[in-house]
Amino acid sequence: MNTGFQVSSKLLRQAGFTLMELLIVMSVILILMAVAIPNYMNMRSQANETAAMEELRTLNSAEIQYETDYPANGFSCNLTQLGGDPKSGPPSAQAAQLIPPDLAGGYKSGYLFAITNCTKVNVNNQDVYTSFEVTAVPQSVGKTGHRGFCMDQTGEVKADPAGGTNCTQPIS
Repeated sequence: MNTGFQVSSKLLRQAGFTLMELLIVMSVILILMAVAIPNYMNMRSQANETAAMEELRTLNSAEIQYETDYPANGFSCNLTQLGGDPKSGPPSAQAAQLIPPDLAGGYKSGYLFAITNCTKVNVNNQDVYTSFEVTAVPQSVGKTGHRGFCMDQTGEVKADPAGGTNCTQPIS
């Protein structure tokens, strides 16, 4: 009977993991995480950059549509004018409903959007905007994106490698 007790206690000791085995598994997991997390963050900022360039194209199309719909105003120099809630009534020059509300708010996919460098002329005592520049800068350079982007009425996207609005590098 004594041998039965010895066998069952041996089985109990062998059923679990040793502390050394658990430490090795934890070390392997930590090494994998140290490699994977930076790659994930880099892929995420690249995705944000791609989304920002697409939103610039959306804003450019909205500006061209705005100029077509409201020729007395020319282009818009304000994101909120391009936005607007369809529930609040029909589109107007102050709320053209050409872009989604989140983009009209100036923030999307880790980037801050703005319309700047508008050229204004006075025609028949009314201000008309004849040019614009749309900018997209990362909310946190290096985290949500690495480069800033700009586009004017010509439709050419340019980048600022420092993440600002000094866009000098053309993007094809």
